[in-house]
Amino acid sequence: MKENNTNTKNAKIAFDTQSIIFDNLYADNSIIDYKRARTRSHLEKYLIKESKLLELNAGTGQDAVYFALQGHRVHATDISDGMLSQLAKKIVEKNLSKSISYEKLSFDKLSSLQNRGPYDAIFSNFGGLNCTDRLDNVLDSFAPLLKPEGTATLVIMPPFCFWEFMMLIKGNFRLAFRRLFAKKGASAHIEGVYFSCWYYWPSFIINRLNTKFKMVELVGLCTIVPPSYLEKFPQKYSTLYNLLINLENKLKNRSPFKYIGDYYIITLKKNAQNYHLPNSAK
Repeated sequence: MKENNTNTKNAKIAFDTQSIIFDNLYADNSIIDYKRARTRSHLEKYLIKESKLLELNAGTGQDAVYFALQGHRVHATDISDGMLSQLAKKIVEKNLSKSISYEKLSFDKLSSLQNRGPYDAIFSNFGGLNCTDRLDNVLDSFAPLLKPEGTATLVIMPPFCFWEFMMLIKGNFRLAFRRLFAKKGASAHIEGVYFSCWYYWPSFIINRLNTKFKMVELVGLCTIVPPSYLEKFPQKYSTLYNLLINLENKLKNRSPFKYIGDYYIITLKKNAQNYHLPNSAK
């Protein structure tokens, strides 16, 4: 428990430090724009009008603001004070106080969530849930927070990334195998602060939730399109980059491409039976 608490503390410090520059840091990254568009369009397929969303590791609130502007209500959570401070500024600037609320909370403490919904959807983007070695406990907390037939859409980093494995060509063995050999966590760092990440196959999530949820869609993200840290690729090879986008959109839900990307997007739907809403939601 002490080791996990230390990792959470370090991750918080890292993202607090980066929060002030986060939006500007990635503002001109075409691959991140592509990833955001993909994840948003994926989630929107499962949202009803004026959905109530719980967002985990919301960061500076870019996705929260987007979905609020589409007419949904978002309760954003994050452990970083700095990230939530940036979100608070966006809420004021865009007059979204009726559409976005926020709460400082780690995703591994959802049993302590003050605004318990129930929600139409839970959403976590860009591998935030990879910052815990106790993803099973996080997943176990989903069912009580969701309405019957509510969905959980998670963007997770798997243990194998095709693009990273291809770094063997350049002799970069450390990058090529960093996920596969990360049973005890792989070291990551932001703004000079180190913390650990763990990687999960879709089967881990499906098996953990199989008694209360069913998997409805699984697609790869940045399997054929390069990872966003290769940020100069779209400018240097614009024609090839567009071809890769088209190819990925055709193959994203096929094996093995849905398993070997920088991320995968998985959506699971809560079973309708055997769950009771609190009186406040009836």
